[in-house]
Amino acid sequence: MQYRELKIPGAYEITPRQFGDDRGVFYEWFKQPTFSDATSGALELAQANCSVSAAGVLRGIHYADVPPGQAKYVTCVAGAVLDVAVDLRVGSPTFGQWDAVLLDDVDRRALYLPEGLGHAFCSLADGSTVVYLCSSTYNPECEHEINPLDPQIGIDWPTTGRDGRPLHYELSDKDRAAPSLSDAVTAGSLPRYLG
Repeated sequence: MQYRELKIPGAYEITPRQFGDDRGVFYEWFKQPTFSDATSGALELAQANCSVSAAGVLRGIHYADVPPGQAKYVTCVAGAVLDVAVDLRVGSPTFGQWDAVLLDDVDRRALYLPEGLGHAFCSLADGSTVVYLCSSTYNPECEHEINPLDPQIGIDWPTTGRDGRPLHYELSDKDRAAPSLSDAVTAGSLPRYLG
């Protein structure tokens, strides 16, 4: 596995080594020892999620209160998504910045997001299937969102899908009504940078 730290400190792109033949492909998409060596920490697993999305679906920007926070290790096992990490940690040198990784069923990369980062993705194909490991279980009282179309953050969302057709963004009502980054700062609902 190859690990590349993104411009958001603590977030990593992980590229697995694939072994293929005429029968198919085998690869390890998570391995604790190499993960711990690369990130200088362990990922405690408390929950695993799976999300299936049509082309153009935007999910996020989602984040959890810190503590307890929720670290995520994300991959796409079918289709393709542009997966985005957003630094929402007030006081961080990269606060408000984002970085993205293409997750698909070709390169089979993964994205690791530590506690305090926001997570969002845009599906680039019908049936895109995203699975992720989480360090804590879902707690609706600790979960929050920022509007993924907030111009202050300025995520450069793709405009065409994997098949070359234009994307028409679809958001949940909750994500569409989510506050902007500046509103979340004013409300004091964002995690603090610990250093």
